[in-house]
Amino acid sequence: MHKVVVIGAGKIGSAIVKLLHRSGRYQLKVIEQNSLFLKDLPHSSAHHAPAIEKVELDVANHHALAQHLKGWEAVISACSFDVNAAIAHAALVAGVSYFDLTEDVETTSAIRRHAQKAVPGQIFMPQCGLAPGFIGILAADMAAQFDKLDVIKMRVGALPKYPSNKMMYNLTWSTDGLINEYCNPCDAIEAGHAMKLQALEGLEHLSLDGIEYEAFNTSGGLGTLCETLDGKVRELNYKTVRYKGHQYLMEFLIRELQLGDGSRRALLKHVFETSVPITKQDVVLTFVSVSGWRHGMLEQVTDARKIYHRDIHGEAWSSIQLTTASSACAVVDLFFDQRLPLQGFVRQEDVSLQHFLANEFGKVYAVAEPISGV
Repeated sequence: MHKVVVIGAGKIGSAIVKLLHRSGRYQLKVIEQNSLFLKDLPHSSAHHAPAIEKVELDVANHHALAQHLKGWEAVISACSFDVNAAIAHAALVAGVSYFDLTEDVETTSAIRRHAQKAVPGQIFMPQCGLAPGFIGILAADMAAQFDKLDVIKMRVGALPKYPSNKMMYNLTWSTDGLINEYCNPCDAIEAGHAMKLQALEGLEHLSLDGIEYEAFNTSGGLGTLCETLDGKVRELNYKTVRYKGHQYLMEFLIRELQLGDGSRRALLKHVFETSVPITKQDVVLTFVSVSGWRHGMLEQVTDARKIYHRDIHGEAWSSIQLTTASSACAVVDLFFDQRLPLQGFVRQEDVSLQHFLANEFGKVYAVAEPISGV
């Protein structure tokens, strides 16, 4: 029985808890400052798993947090990116391995510094969601099939299944994370050199399954791939997929009205959360295209998948809940199966795609609906 602490019991955190609990292989402690979220978690044990221990605690209480982590094997943070560096430090002090879902580049750098002090058997693995996360595992596996790389394009969209507003969008996950992606600089490789691009730029149009989409630069989706592939690929970029017309409106809000500037992001968050409804009826699109040379010939390989929302054990789950939580659970499971490096900082590209897709939790991606008409 693996002993894991999950911090944060919102949409994604609660999904992680339920997946691990129902597997019957995990003893869980959940730390959350909102008592209502704790009450919504399972009350009784399932599949012979111990009952979930629930702790109401503000993670800003660093000493208490570290005490709660001691004696456990790993911690998964499903919190906003801005508290993850402190949680990683608590994990370091407690001697437990650390996982999170962050897309924030600076937060990942801070966690990497903690990883330098890890003891044998202790790892620090941020960016364990959908993008960054699964998309990096997939792209790295596809890139490894080539003798020499040319271009890698990574595209991901978490979209409402039934768009009905001018934005052609509904909130499906963390608003803070969404704003981060739309406002922060974007890593990329162009002409063989790593560089920073501006978010919302690089607009392109694509057609998948007969539906017209657009894609544009957003921050964080590449994870550590720019560093890993620097000097090995001519072009590498990540873009978020949306329905047509969305980028124009975001550029108006963030650039023209300057709502992406500093403290004005709080106003942008307020606008989003009071004007844009959330939905659990969504679809996740993943698209990776890799070109390069194999056996002396220039080739291109594409992988495109679509994952819909669904009911799990009688409960409605959005596709972004399912894909993000499943990815996090899969890499944690692989860690306990000793299929990951066992000390220090671990990248998503260190994960075997074959092992990931064969994992109980990673199978969500293995059975995804293929996309035609790319």
